[in-house]
Amino acid sequence: MRFHTLVYIYIVRLLSMKQNINIDDIKADTILPTELGNFRMRVFVDEKGAEHSVLSVGLDDTTKSPLVRIHSECLTGDAFGSLKCDCGPQLKASMARIQEEGCGAILYMRQEGRGIGLEQKMRAYALQERGFDTLDANLALNLPADGRDYGFSAFMLNQVGIDSVRLMTNNPLKINGLHENGIQVEERVEHITGRCHTNSHYLSTKADRMGHLIPEQA
Repeated sequence: MRFHTLVYIYIVRLLSMKQNINIDDIKADTILPTELGNFRMRVFVDEKGAEHSVLSVGLDDTTKSPLVRIHSECLTGDAFGSLKCDCGPQLKASMARIQEEGCGAILYMRQEGRGIGLEQKMRAYALQERGFDTLDANLALNLPADGRDYGFSAFMLNQVGIDSVRLMTNNPLKINGLHENGIQVEERVEHITGRCHTNSHYLSTKADRMGHLIPEQA
């Protein structure tokens, strides 16, 4: 084990000297190739240690107001393709739209389950299988209807040089959250995709009881 450790240290030092790179200066900032195009990806760590990401395209173009999507982490939808929500399709659609625009960013926030975390989200799902809707399930667990905060999202936007956006959202709370933290929202861009029979009641509840701007027959 010690031999392998020494070899690794030697290789790192050799590469550093060869390329004149100070490893300590390397930032979490790289190009991420995806099936939808290349994004610049940067990572920001909040005061609780949660790692959030900015995927961006063309932010150097100051002639445009960037199209921005704040996307809260959804393991079940984003990674597993769950039909209980529209999160997975929303993420992919926003990536595609921002590539088309040529100037924009996706803020991928580690706020699973509208901020309640994965375990509590699964408990809420279990209640939904017993007849609760997405709002009442959270409240029955003594959890907030929506526990997300957008202060760090605004901080991330400021860090990448953005103070005014066109926001891709159906949720007025995101607009208010950015306004309250110094980011101007010039325009709300409707973001309707991924609706199906399985998640229709979920989306209707968000529209009827939580103020989301989702047309009845989206």
